[in-house]
Amino acid sequence: MQIRLYYVYILTNTHHTVLYTGVTNDLVRRCFEHKQKKIKGFTQKYNVDKLIYFEQFDSIDLAIHREKQIKGYSRAKKKVLVDQFNKEWKELYNDGKIEIPFKPKELLHENSIKCSCGSLTDYIILQNL
Repeated sequence: MQIRLYYVYILTNTHHTVLYTGVTNDLVRRCFEHKQKKIKGFTQKYNVDKLIYFEQFDSIDLAIHREKQIKGYSRAKKKVLVDQFNKEWKELYNDGKIEIPFKPKELLHENSIKCSCGSLTDYIILQNL
C-alpha cells in the first residue's frame, strides 16, 4: 500500500502584500504550476507564487480541515504562523525542490511533531494560534 501525503501551503507575492492558502498532494508540482502561471484565478491575477509555508499530512481530510482553518485566520495570525516556520519569509521552492527553513534541534520541545518531507525529517511546532 502506497502512503499518500498531502500539503497545506501558503504563498505570497514579491512584496508580501497577498497571502494565499491552498492544499495539494504534490507540493513540488503545485509550486511549479504557480510559478508558470498555469493555474488561472487568484494566484495568477495577483502574481502569488512564492512558497513561504507548508504543513504535511497523511490524510486528505485533515489537510482540508487545516486549510479551512488557516483560511479563516486573520492576516496577523497567518503572519505569526509563517514567522514561526520561516522567519525571513524566504522562497522555499527552488530548482524543483522544497527547502525546509530550520533545523530540528532549534524547535524540538514537547509541542513538536515529526514531519517527513521526502528524504528530510524535521519538526514543526504545534500551537493554538
